[in-house]
Formats: sequence, C-alpha cells, structure tokens
Amino acid sequence: MIKKFLDKLMGKSTPGTSGGKPHFGKREEVPASVHGINPELVDRRAAEVVATLKQAGFEAYIVGGAVRDLLLGLRPKDFDVATNATPEQVKGLFRRAFIIGKRFRIVHVVHGRGREHEVIEVSTFRAYLDNAAAGQVAGNEKTSKQQLSGMQHAVDASGRVLRDNVWGPQDEDATRRDFTVNAMYYDPVSQIVVDYHKGLQDAKKKTLRMIGDPATRYREDPVRIIRAVRFAAKLSGLGFSIEAKTAAPLVQSQLLLAEVPQSRMFDEMLKLLQTGHAIATIEQLRKLGMAKGIYPLLDVAVERADTPFVKAALVDTDRRVNEGKPVAPSFLLACVLWEDVRNGWQERLNQRHHPLPALQEAIDEVFDKRIGDVSGRGKLAADMREIWVMQPRFEKRVGSTPFGMVMQPRFRAGFDFMRLRADVGEVGEALAEWWQDFQTADDERREDLMDQAREEQKVRQKAQPVVKRVPRAAPAADPRALPRAEGAEGDANANDGDAEFPSDGGAPKKRRRRRRKPGGAGGGEGAAPAAAGD
Repeated sequence: MIKKFLDKLMGKSTPGTSGGKPHFGKREEVPASVHGINPELVDRRAAEVVATLKQAGFEAYIVGGAVRDLLLGLRPKDFDVATNATPEQVKGLFRRAFIIGKRFRIVHVVHGRGREHEVIEVSTFRAYLDNAAAGQVAGNEKTSKQQLSGMQHAVDASGRVLRDNVWGPQDEDATRRDFTVNAMYYDPVSQIVVDYHKGLQDAKKKTLRMIGDPATRYREDPVRIIRAVRFAAKLSGLGFSIEAKTAAPLVQSQLLLAEVPQSRMFDEMLKLLQTGHAIATIEQLRKLGMAKGIYPLLDVAVERADTPFVKAALVDTDRRVNEGKPVAPSFLLACVLWEDVRNGWQERLNQRHHPLPALQEAIDEVFDKRIGDVSGRGKLAADMREIWVMQPRFEKRVGSTPFGMVMQPRFRAGFDFMRLRADVGEVGEALAEWWQDFQTADDERREDLMDQAREEQKVRQKAQPVVKRVPRAAPAADPRALPRAEGAEGDANANDGDAEFPSDGGAPKKRRRRRRKPGGAGGGEGAAPAAAGD
C-alpha cells in the first residue's frame, strides 16, 4: 500500500493504466552461469538471424515463449526475434523476407523451401503508449479499416488495441508484453538473458503473472484471456499456475471476447485444442470457471470431452502433436460434432429415409446449427463432410468400392476417424483391421481380402432368419354354393361360376360374360346361343 501511494505521489503508474509515467522495470542482464540455457537447444537459423542483425549494427534477441522454454530446458517449436531495426531495415538484410500484417507489422524471414522451410518472425521493439492518448475509433479490426488508415496507434471505445506500429526502446517493448515469463530476451551470441519484470524469478516459482493491471491488459487485447488459459495448460505439467491477481478478472473479462472477430476466435480455439495440450486445456477451463462462453464450438468440445469418442480424439490429437505429426482442424471438429450427425442421421433412417440423402441432410443441419459462418470456410467444411460421408462406405467391402476408397485424398482421415470409432466400440474391430490391411496390401493380397469379405457376407446372410411367405387362407365356402346332395351335379354346376357370394353372405355378384371372338369355335356371326331352344 505504501509503495503504491509513493508511486502515485511521484507520478508513477502501473503499466496499462493512465495517469503518470509508467514504470518500465529495471534492466537485469543474467549470465549463462545463472540462467543455465543450453545453447544446443537454440535453433541455428534463429541464431543466424540475430547474428546478421547485430553485424549490421542493430540490437537483436530471441524473445518471448522461446526464451521461457529454453529456461525450462525445453526445445521450443517456434523462435521469434525482436530488434530495434524497422521492418524495412530488416527486410533489406535478408534475401527471402516479407513484411506482413497491418495491425502489427512484422517481418517473416524464410529459410529453406517446400515443407522443410522455417519462418523466423522478426518484430521491431514497440513503444509503450497510454491508451488514453491513442486514436479512438469505433468497431473492430474487421469494420474499422478505413478509420485506421494512416494511424500508428489506435484503440476502440473499450480500450482494445486495434493498431500498434509505434517503435520504441526495449524496456517499453518488454512492458507491452503480456506475462513476465514471456517478456525476456536472449542473445545467443553473448548468451545473456535480459529481464525487466522479474520473469526469471517467476519462471523459477512456476508462476504466470501478468505485467501491469490484469483487467486493463485483458481489455487492451481480450485474446490474452485465451492465451492465459493456453499457457496455463501447456505449463501445468511442469507445475505452473496462474497468479491469483492475474486469474481473478478472467471470468468477468470473458464478455470482451464477443467483440473479437470470429475468424480470430476460431484460430485461437484451434490453438487451445491443437497445440498438444487439449486435455490439459479442458481441465484448466473447468478449473477457472470458463467451461462455457469463450466460443460455441469450444463449448461443445468441453461439454463432450468426457465422452469416449471425443476424449479418444483429444488424446490422439495430443499424441500426434507431441510426436511431431501433422493434425487437421477438420478431423478434430468432425469428431466433436459426430454425435450430432449420427443422431440426426438415425432419426431420418427411423423415418424410412434413404441412407445417403439422410446423412447429407443430417450434415447440413449440423453445419447450420453448430458451425454457422465457419461452414463457408471452404476446405474445412468440405473435409469434414467427406470424413462423415465416408463412414457408411467402409461397410461395403465388395466390388469396386474398396479400390475407389483408398484412392480418395481424404481416405486416411476417414479411416483414422473410423479407427477411433472402432476403439470405442462403435464399429467392429475386425472392420478396422480389414481396412488397415487393405490399404497397405499388394494386388494379390487385396484379392484375398475381398474373398474374405465375400465369405463373411455369405455367412451373415445365412445367419439371418429366413422369412417364409405364408399362403393366404382360402375364404370359407358359403353353404348355398355347395352341392346339396351327391349326384345333384346340375344344381351345383348351375351355381358354379355363375354367381360369387361374398363372405358376408350378401347379394351375389353377377358374373361378367366374356365376349366371343368372331369366327372362333363355338359360333360365328349369326350363330345361335348354345342354350337356344332349351
């Protein structure tokens, strides 16, 4: 309390609040003997980018989450670089460098080609500016582009930063960052860590602490709310937790996410579920009281995370990411929404709809209800639909169907989906094993598998109960139509065929007389009726 009073009296304020000059922290240079970073964990290309910038006379450091992971003994997946060189100056130093972004202008330095290429993101130190002095505009990133033109620093009415391209010194750049453990700078040349906000101490204490006033920082960029959950989930396995003051405004600040463009929210949702910590993320959301309200599709994922199929999909996604294998958002979302598709499909089948149109209608209904404008994302929606439509086709293992299936571009995703269904008992294990063998077999082995499938089909058909047709019982004869006594053939024949009596004993129906063909046997033109003269 006394320190806060003195800071206020001396004109200091907490970063992220208005009134007085903010305190940017004290620069501390931590040597390798103290921080203990293993230089072998540093990406060679990131170190080369830093060295090139320093040789040109600029300051340059590896920054952010990469430094945090290095301090924890982890090998970072991404390396970002911060420098006092402007984007144009950075671009001029590298052969393959591209300036991207309008909201925050940065440079992508590209190494390698094709799938083996790596992008090092280089950002310029940004100045800390009080949002009260920034340009005020209405709307958000999507609706205020014209209003933002020509502005370097702008916020909306709620204080959310819409544009920030004002360059400044390193200490101000550090204050602009979100968490203390993400605000450290590492020089791979001198192996010095630069720390302004006690990030090294928080890393040792395993604490996630926001720089400045948390509520104000969440208001500046509401996506920091999601980042707090993501970092807590990622580092929870190492014993990290969110500081109480940093966690306190999270639930209340959730309402700010409604103003973030849906495209950005969708991308942030995928980061929560597809960075290798999906199960831990679900646990953090529930622990923090944020299981609902961030994003509709995320709400569904959290709600169904304990069901066997979705849990299997989340666990499998975490495994693939941690093994360095690619993951597709279409696959995970198809797993999360499969329950809706399956139920809608079954309802239509119960109403005697044809299977394939019924499945297509169920898929359309799910897109309208659960995905909305995301369904217009083209490839995402098309891939999800293809995965779902492929499922009933796996049951057909005769004819040309299996050969056509394995040739489809999305076959592997559809098979992995069916494999998960088999793991939870939704389809037979034998079916999954058959397709596993078929997709990798040669032509001769495939023919054997097809023969096996035909035999299994015959066995199933024989095992099914045979429904025999029961002949319809003849209607009971009316006593009046029967012969009255043996030898009374005349009376019987007179009635036989001349009149039909309904079962209810009503009036007899008249027999329809067949017209004789001219010239036929039995009389030609002018011939007398057979009964004439009787």
